[in-house]
Amino acid sequence: MASGEFQAQKDAGSLAALIARAAADTNQPGRGLPPVERWHPPYCGDIDMEIRADGTWFYMGTPIGRQPLVRLFSTVLRKDDDGKTYLVTPVEKVGIRIEDAPFVAVEMVAEGNGASRVLTFRTNVGDVVAAGPDHSMRFEIAGENQQLKPYLHVRGNLEALVSRAVMYDLVELGEEAEIDGEVMFCVRSAGVLFPVMRADELERLSH
Repeated sequence: MASGEFQAQKDAGSLAALIARAAADTNQPGRGLPPVERWHPPYCGDIDMEIRADGTWFYMGTPIGRQPLVRLFSTVLRKDDDGKTYLVTPVEKVGIRIEDAPFVAVEMVAEGNGASRVLTFRTNVGDVVAAGPDHSMRFEIAGENQQLKPYLHVRGNLEALVSRAVMYDLVELGEEAEIDGEVMFCVRSAGVLFPVMRADELERLSH
């Protein structure tokens, strides 16, 4: 093994150990996620880690196959005001690359009807989030095919991209409503209307 490769693996192991210590409280009943927003460690550079658009984590070009480790890393993610996403522990902050959003919403449960409906999502790393006043949704039209891409606020400045399969279920629950004098196609959760697009543009969803 080349010395550079050995050092990289050693660094990754050290980082994982730091994160394990920082996230230890999450394994205790009644404890929440690590308070990464309150940690202000020195920036230690970027590492060769990337989260792809489908939610797969890569380190040095290789998928991270251990889901518990991915979950552990995910608990200490933070997106700062500079627009970059970091892994943060009490003693260091390292930058990673995000292809789209750090999380993917892979499941949705709708409870109730009309104004009382609540949409609850599960992410690929185990977060369970109910869309509403504290967890907003936004929608983009992106790409050459003008695809609809819904995003859900998870925590801090971090979002989940709603998977394609879940997006179709989400759109099935849509309704039209007038917002600021314009008829919009929207989805409703926990009493909040989230505009998707103008009602007259809805035909795009079928393409």
